[in-house]
Amino acid sequence: MPAWTDQLRFAFQPVVNLSTGSIAALETLARPEPGEVDVLTSARRCPDLDAELAALAVRAAAHQETLLPLHINVFATTVAELPRLTSLGKAVHDVGRRPWEITLDLVGPFTHVPRAALLESVSVLRDEGYRICADGVGDGDLPLRLLGELTPDLVKLDAALCVRLDADRGRQAAVAAMRQLCERVGGLLAIEGVETERQYAAVRDAGVQLAQGHLFAPPARRPATEVYLPRAARPAASGPALSYRPPSGPPVTQFLQPAALLPMSASAGAVRSHLIGFPGVSGVLLVDTDGVPVRAIGRDRFLLSLSGRYGHALYADRPALRLADRPRTVGADATAWQVLDVIAEGGRDRTGDEVAVVDERGRCIGVVHLADILRALAESRVEEAARLNPLTRLPGSDEVNGEVDRRIAEGRAFALSWLDVDGFKQVNDGAGFAAGDELIRAVGRTLAEVAAGVPASRVGHIGGDDFLVLTEPDGLEPFAAALLDVVWPVGGRPVTLSLATVVCPPGGVRGHRAAAAALAPLKQEAKALPGASWVVGRPGGARTEIRRGATAPTTPTTPGGPPAGPLTGPSAGPPRVGPGARAQPLPHEASLTPDHLG
Repeated sequence: MPAWTDQLRFAFQPVVNLSTGSIAALETLARPEPGEVDVLTSARRCPDLDAELAALAVRAAAHQETLLPLHINVFATTVAELPRLTSLGKAVHDVGRRPWEITLDLVGPFTHVPRAALLESVSVLRDEGYRICADGVGDGDLPLRLLGELTPDLVKLDAALCVRLDADRGRQAAVAAMRQLCERVGGLLAIEGVETERQYAAVRDAGVQLAQGHLFAPPARRPATEVYLPRAARPAASGPALSYRPPSGPPVTQFLQPAALLPMSASAGAVRSHLIGFPGVSGVLLVDTDGVPVRAIGRDRFLLSLSGRYGHALYADRPALRLADRPRTVGADATAWQVLDVIAEGGRDRTGDEVAVVDERGRCIGVVHLADILRALAESRVEEAARLNPLTRLPGSDEVNGEVDRRIAEGRAFALSWLDVDGFKQVNDGAGFAAGDELIRAVGRTLAEVAAGVPASRVGHIGGDDFLVLTEPDGLEPFAAALLDVVWPVGGRPVTLSLATVVCPPGGVRGHRAAAAALAPLKQEAKALPGASWVVGRPGGARTEIRRGATAPTTPTTPGGPPAGPLTGPSAGPPRVGPGARAQPLPHEASLTPDHLG
């Protein structure tokens, strides 16, 4: 190597986990001394030099004796031309690191990089265990097509997107789109350039999981051991879960922390030295040569065993395996609730132990702590409760609208319905507000029960007697049967419901507002029909279909009782359902199938 590399220095900047407030990794940054050769410009033109710089970054981190995972910057051209990054691999091996502790931040330009060669090289590096990050997204030349094909483990947004993120709707939309991409490919979303507390709050609200910036800690010659976190910032909301189905919970990767890994052959004395040398480590995982956890050692139990009478003499020079337990592991695609299930299955003495997170090959990529999981789940339930209607315990329109937008973005067909009670003011005036509230609760319970058995359905309570139902195009018949095909008796008189549905094919609408606009006239048409009614239409379509209404009278049943007499005269109308009722299918009705999409 040229002599000027002797003057090359490296700085370290922490990558902060916004869910736990801990340092998730360190990015190693090359910093040439003033007046020296511009090494980064040279590395961009010379892949061998760039690979050697990556190797030097790993060795520099080893001199700092840090256990944290590393982010190493590599130009995309280098990866395309040098599939195995041999010099980097040698450095990783020499310092006792493992490839899965290294995230390669792919840096542009991408314009003239051979796409096929880059994807093939990334596949090779992944097979060796390296994690892949698409760096500088949002202000570079990385095509969206290539970004999707890379399926990165991490998408790191450029600092330009952090500026005015709290007020700029365009930037908010861009960040939301990248978060959705990460959710689909199983990656995490990070952002650079967090400089103020306002930006910190904005990136949390946007659902960003990892962040860097001078607010936390600037790049420094020695790795930071602590970072600054604003106390007053509102916790980031996790994905809401509907009250009628088991909550999926936030992904476990959101709480990932570095793992302390030692080989299976490590002695008890070596483990003790490791725990004493790093007081923040709560446990050690003993892994095989592939990085798969074989045994787990809890800090307190281990040190207690060695501190007992004759403990050090008995165990110090013997394999630590004798004092280890079977590791508790979850996959990288697990949720926080699944972590709790794993913890609950173990003994009480291991409740506080770390849970190892493993990739698809069983290699440890980090650990999660029970305290972080419990805090996040508590926050998500508080956020969820704040969004629920106090009368029905169903979410409001935001939940359904968000899911509508997701299905539109995914190019999926869906059916959005508006349900309400006919003459609800008369119900309150005639039977009293208490009876009206009980009717709303009963309708909400029925909606929740039906939704629990209909895949991919969502229900929401807008307020008053108005509800929203979102399903697949062929998923509405159970709702119609449970809500329209029986009588809802209130104060001794039957009450009917009206349902309006807009069936949206892929590309039929651009957002939930357009879907709601197409639904409004259908609701008016359904309300104009006597009795229980159901009107179906399509966005922009002039023709509507009456699936329940005066044109299709049937004999309704009363909940839990014998069939009621036929409805006659102007009140004759469609069938209805109340709690516990089971209506017979109507022979003239066809279910909403994809054929109806036109």
